[in-house]
Amino acid sequence: MKVVVTREIPQNGLELLKKQFGEDLTIHPGDPMSDPELKAFVQGADAILCLLTDKITPEVLGSAGSNLKIVANMAVGLDNIDIKSATDKGVVITNTPGVLTEAVGEHALALLMSVARRIVESDKFMRTGKFKHWEPLMFLGPQLSGKTLGIVGLGRIGNYFAKICKTAFDMKIVYYDVQRNDAFENEFSAAYSNLDGVLKVSDFVSIHVPLLPSTHHLISEKELKIMKPTAILINTSRGPVIDEVALVKALKEKWIDGAGLDVFEFEPKLTEGLAELDNVILTPHTASATKEARNEMSRLAAQSIVDVIVNKKTPENIVNKDVQIK
Repeated sequence: MKVVVTREIPQNGLELLKKQFGEDLTIHPGDPMSDPELKAFVQGADAILCLLTDKITPEVLGSAGSNLKIVANMAVGLDNIDIKSATDKGVVITNTPGVLTEAVGEHALALLMSVARRIVESDKFMRTGKFKHWEPLMFLGPQLSGKTLGIVGLGRIGNYFAKICKTAFDMKIVYYDVQRNDAFENEFSAAYSNLDGVLKVSDFVSIHVPLLPSTHHLISEKELKIMKPTAILINTSRGPVIDEVALVKALKEKWIDGAGLDVFEFEPKLTEGLAELDNVILTPHTASATKEARNEMSRLAAQSIVDVIVNKKTPENIVNKDVQIK
């Protein structure tokens, strides 16, 4: 038996795996592995617990060999895994949805409030000794209360973020998703529109879609020019959903007022010019970084491996449900 974990994760998940597998558990310390390192690390594995930084390609799956039964992704998104290849090989894929909804929703709000109230700019201003006296026009930003929030992607996190903004700030909610949600519309007096319609009327736009071929560069130059010049764009989903070159241009030329990003198109690299802009706030993919969320993600991923390997049962968050448990 061989169970591998590609990085150090919160201890509750590791303790669960250590209890079940003991010396059969191998944990890779340090930074993310290169593709050759990952292939070597997973050779002969029965189970892999991976992170979103690990690209689980057909070649990596092939390197693991015929014993591989499950890849448990400690993330909600699955764009780092070739699910079709895994399914063809009879390998179960799981993820960790639900347990980070509140954390990511809260982070989206933190980004929105920080951009709107120019918190980072103000902090730098204070630290560099520039504050001499109160000014009536200093660091003005938009009020949140009563504004229109556009949600792009109405999954768990988009739904929760809309709830926060509606309840706390009495925002008007408009949304775009591939499917309409009548219950959501009734609960929050929300209006459904196509993407262009949402972008045109929203004061704040928050992105909550998975990374798919259909969502790559969903927000590009055309979409940015549709938005209000006073609008703020928030992205806590996946970086390539936004054309970052177009976004830099939009922020420089004031097509929109500002942006808050937790994910990046060429992560961890930033598109040239992005870091120099004052009207964007950048966080290092930490939207789910609460102790509660990361602990639950760790536990859930570990439990999926225990369910498949030890209990021989279908795990709670199986993605490819057609795969039979070996």
